[in-house]
Amino acid sequence: MWTSIDVVGSTGSTNADMAALARAGAPAGQVLVAGEQTAGRGRLKRSWVSPDGSSVSISMLLQPVPEFPRWGWLSLLTGMAMATALTEIGPDPSLVQLKWPNDVLIDGGKVCGILSERVEHPTGARAVVGVGLNLELQREDLPVPTATSLSLEGFPVDRDHIVAGFLRHMERYYSLWQQSGSLADEYRHRCNSVGAELTITVAPDVVVRGRGHGVDEFGRLQVATASGIQMFAVGDVVHARMH
Repeated sequence: MWTSIDVVGSTGSTNADMAALARAGAPAGQVLVAGEQTAGRGRLKRSWVSPDGSSVSISMLLQPVPEFPRWGWLSLLTGMAMATALTEIGPDPSLVQLKWPNDVLIDGGKVCGILSERVEHPTGARAVVGVGLNLELQREDLPVPTATSLSLEGFPVDRDHIVAGFLRHMERYYSLWQQSGSLADEYRHRCNSVGAELTITVAPDVVVRGRGHGVDEFGRLQVATASGIQMFAVGDVVHARMH
């Protein structure tokens, strides 16, 4: 699946670099890996800056077959791929968890974030999917108190081995999704948001509370609220136990 894997020491943003290639009509299957990112972005225009050597940033160029409404699955299946790669190397696989829609956690602390973007081109839209993984950040260097790193959690830190494992599982999950259009059953079993008491901030003045129920065929979060099951395609999900 991967036609090229380029590794650079530093760049502004791996997603921005890959988006530029997509706008130029580059074919799918390209991967960019950076040891330092100086101008990266997360969801909701948050900054994602990775100090040299302490994190790894990965961006992939994809051209999905399923129709665009199902592209919400890209962040979810990317999280599944990273979580699977980490469970293979971790001292306790049960500590690796998923938080809808785009976080990988270790014992409740965020170790990996994901950002998926659509890029238009006359020959067909592409998707750029970026991943930022904290490798050796120390406690005083964490961007927020709820973050963590592999080294802080006692996970072995071998960047090349982790990236290779992630890309291997990414290819597997992406291929399954291309064929089926949904990985809802497996994601429900692995996502910590399902079954948890949630506070969902959809907008500054729109907050919904309920219990995570599952995900649908479009990757939207299903939440059991006082008024019934509601669907969410976007929003910041906070598990009550993390307050």
